[in-house]
Amino acid sequence: EAWDDYTRQRVQLYQEYETQCQRESVVDFAELLLRSYELLERNEPLRRHYQRRFRHILVDEFQDTNRLQYRWLRLFADEGREGGAAMFCVGDDDQSIYRFRGAEVGNMRDFEREFRVQNVIRLEQNYRSHSNILDAANAIIRHNSNRLGKNLWTDQGAGEPIRVFEAFSDGDEARWIVEEIQSLVRDGALRSEIALLYRSNAQSRVLEHQLFSAGIPYRVYGGLRFFERQEIKHALAYLRLIANPDDDTSFARVVNFPTRGIGARSLEVLTDAARVYNTSLYATVPHLTGKPGTSLAQFVRLVEDLRRDTASLPLPELVDHVLDLSGLRAHYKADKEGRERLENLDELINAAANFLAESQVDAEVLAQPHALLADFLSHASLEAGDHQADQGADAVQLMTVHSAKGLEFNVVFLSGLEEGLFPHENSILETDGLEEERRLMYVAVTRARERLYLSFAQSRMLHGQTRYNLRSRFLEEIPPELTKWLTPPNPRSAAGGAMGGMGGGYFKPSSAPQVQRAPRPAFATLPNGLRIGQSVSHAKFGQGVIVAAEGSGADAKVQINFGPAGVKWLLLAVAKLEPV
Repeated sequence: EAWDDYTRQRVQLYQEYETQCQRESVVDFAELLLRSYELLERNEPLRRHYQRRFRHILVDEFQDTNRLQYRWLRLFADEGREGGAAMFCVGDDDQSIYRFRGAEVGNMRDFEREFRVQNVIRLEQNYRSHSNILDAANAIIRHNSNRLGKNLWTDQGAGEPIRVFEAFSDGDEARWIVEEIQSLVRDGALRSEIALLYRSNAQSRVLEHQLFSAGIPYRVYGGLRFFERQEIKHALAYLRLIANPDDDTSFARVVNFPTRGIGARSLEVLTDAARVYNTSLYATVPHLTGKPGTSLAQFVRLVEDLRRDTASLPLPELVDHVLDLSGLRAHYKADKEGRERLENLDELINAAANFLAESQVDAEVLAQPHALLADFLSHASLEAGDHQADQGADAVQLMTVHSAKGLEFNVVFLSGLEEGLFPHENSILETDGLEEERRLMYVAVTRARERLYLSFAQSRMLHGQTRYNLRSRFLEEIPPELTKWLTPPNPRSAAGGAMGGMGGGYFKPSSAPQVQRAPRPAFATLPNGLRIGQSVSHAKFGQGVIVAAEGSGADAKVQINFGPAGVKWLLLAVAKLEPV
């Protein structure tokens, strides 16, 4: 029984979906499994027929089966009783990483118990990786409970130590990775044998930017480059309409996204009128009457409002404002699968902030946000580019850890090893979530044949904000004799001590007393006559009080408590703060 409006709506939608499927006599894959199970369960002659027909059943990737699949197999084999089919199951419970798709790692343990398996064969010799890598993987996964248990080994020798790098920021981390890749390539390594792994798709943006800037060909395996992703293209289309309302391609892309009741017929009428008047789609709208004219006029007003409201905002805040007012954020928040797309949208704000920091623009350009926006859009188009040639080239491979399963590379960089990112912050709140993250780490480590790099950053721009991070607990689970730190280990960034044993992830800048920062030059007197404790006004966040400051020159930033709007870190070169 549904106890809330959201669940009631889901039940209603499912009932309507089921009615439609029955009307058309179709089933989806999950329903196909369910119908098969029900048929075998209720029809004993049919079940016996198939048990006699198929005397031996082989199941591969058993760790990725869901509960319904397991019940189906168990019924088919008659739970191992005489007369049922004989089953041979192959799987690795330490590589069960698809719980979000319904995979149930406990199926393997249940199978061993319920079928009274007498002979479990452990395939422990590894022919891929050197023993330093395997020993690290064994040590990490040993922290999980309820495993069937195995210990990987190899006769290929210890190999090189696992290299660990601590960066100040995600940008520094990405630059170091690119420099290391360049060094490896100079020494004869193939770029196609180098993989950059990350926990979340949104992390690829800063890596892609540095690879692009260095002229290194790369390929995003199992996904799209950052600026090719659907939600980023939608956001850029809105931004292009702000910079140039006569951009017909951008107009057509988002005029009805998110859906606002503008159908194909209205767009056809608009297109025909634009040919007659020889004007852009945007400029043609005032000439239309009736329902098409009314609905399209509402979209034009939205674009005009965006242009007006962002005329004085710094570039990152301009992007943030557009994501809200366009409805893109609300659209993806309502989408069950929209979390990753929201992360990418937030990363677009970071891209704008990085562009601003790297452009070194003068005050005159900063005073013209829409002109700066046009430069940013040109930069985004350049980075997106036409990368078809990279597909067959000797290109560095970028992918999430999930996409890397089943693959292997001579060199693997695993970035973003920070609490809250890997392990992911959501895993702390989910039953067995941390164990799934540890299995994901196990998969990541065992992708490397010869050389493995692990890196993390003290601060990272993620989801539209700067986070000050503790290094991942998974780093602490690797025996120190297997690692070689390329930077001096910083005990203050360790997950154990600073976390106080709490399950948790990251600290936002508002958690100032707990934040561990790398040393940065400080200033006693702030630029522009500002001072700590002073009240200031900001165009978007309103009035607040400066509570902290760090950095100097172009990197100078202040922490401001804006009350209802929260505590924010702002770059002084960008924020346009006014003393109150």
